[in-house]
Amino acid sequence: MGAYNSARPGRLNVWYSTFSDPVTGTGYWFHHELVRPVDGTPYTHGWAAVYPPDTPPVIEYFGPHPLSGDPWSRVDAAAAEEPGFHSPSAVATARHLRGRAGRLAWDLEVSAGSAPLHTFPRLAWRRRLLPAVHVVPQVRARCSGSVRLDGTSLPVADAVGAGARIVGRGNAHRWAWLHADLDDDTVLEVVAAVSTLPLLRRLPPLVFLRLRRSGRDWPRGDWRSALGVWGAGRFTARPELPTWSVQGRAGGHRITVRVHLPAERRTAVAYTDPDGSGATCHNSERADVHVRLERRSAGRWRTERVWDVRGTAHAEVGLR
Repeated sequence: MGAYNSARPGRLNVWYSTFSDPVTGTGYWFHHELVRPVDGTPYTHGWAAVYPPDTPPVIEYFGPHPLSGDPWSRVDAAAAEEPGFHSPSAVATARHLRGRAGRLAWDLEVSAGSAPLHTFPRLAWRRRLLPAVHVVPQVRARCSGSVRLDGTSLPVADAVGAGARIVGRGNAHRWAWLHADLDDDTVLEVVAAVSTLPLLRRLPPLVFLRLRRSGRDWPRGDWRSALGVWGAGRFTARPELPTWSVQGRAGGHRITVRVHLPAERRTAVAYTDPDGSGATCHNSERADVHVRLERRSAGRWRTERVWDVRGTAHAEVGLR
């Protein structure tokens, strides 16, 4: 993870996975954090959430657990053997998700189905150009195993989703996020964020959008959606509830994305940054998304493809 994966105070490392079970329609969210506060002892914590199609979501929390730093501890020994997130309550690696939190327990195997998707530019990882960065190492991931709620097993078989990483100084001042498997060959990932830095807080959100179709990513330039061309043609977004949207064009194509998070299908989670400031994340693993992709032809915009995904999109809005 380069310079972002440091042991310095004031750093936040996140591992999260989101899946939709194709049989039951249930959405799942497993979120794990390693927090190094500006002042205080580093700790791990997180949560698991289940979003059934016919009942309210259930979310349970684990931790916080102080970071031991003892190479002989069971947690640190496991981390050395299989890199990822390791705490006394939960494990998240490239191959496994295991843990227990309140009424929930889970034991899942994960396999990636596509090459990693760099939502943020690769240069941002290497040069620390942004306060935080996001990448999806596991795209079109498949998840199988079991989740137990109040002792009742919820079988998970070949659920489709993604596993992602966030590293940096903390959460954005305001943000919106989307992961949607639009069809068997198309994945859409969007992050729109406003920085917490005082000079940048009044600016419109930076939009990082990647549409992968049949293995090819659009826009071609990984800075294109955020910065445009010489500052012109930036993609735009409005992070708000219950519906947020993104628009933009690049390389002869134009995209419009509309995301809806119904109140009965979302949870609200309090986030704490390493500096102690707080935000609220409104998340739904059963969101709806409507996507229109157009192509410029003969001086006109013509619809190339429309996707309308109901109840299997993964989305959130973060507010302060």
